[in-house]
Amino acid sequence: MNPDLLIGDLKKNQAGSDSFWLIGQPDISITPATSTDRGDWVVEVQGFDYFDPTTNKIQSGGPQEIACWMLDTDYNGRSLYPRQVFFPQGGQKQGWDKLSKALRAELDMDRVKAYAGTRSLAFCAGDHQRIAVKIVDLRGVESLKVLDVPAIA
Repeated sequence: MNPDLLIGDLKKNQAGSDSFWLIGQPDISITPATSTDRGDWVVEVQGFDYFDPTTNKIQSGGPQEIACWMLDTDYNGRSLYPRQVFFPQGGQKQGWDKLSKALRAELDMDRVKAYAGTRSLAFCAGDHQRIAVKIVDLRGVESLKVLDVPAIA
């Protein structure tokens, strides 16, 4: 970290009321899809790191701490266009359940299962040959990682 990120004056005195969080880029992998998938690539999100101002230490956040993640399969370097959106928090009163109640709609549970994990659906790379993955953790902090899609041998 740079010295200008020293946050002593920005921290509040009560635990849990910190308004300043540093979060690292998501830890993701891109792998070739299996022969049963319909597409060339699959992305998996393993987690992320963040600076905890209450302990002044770097912590690891796993998939269980990701509220939502989005995949742009043809990132143009300017705008994120999520082509796949996932809510790993799939339990009662979480993720998709909250969305269903907010929309006052009935959801197709087979599709919910497909978009409830940390592994994307198979996809073909777009013209830009670049992907972007954005995560939102349980505190609402966002982070973005951009990767070039490997050339298929």
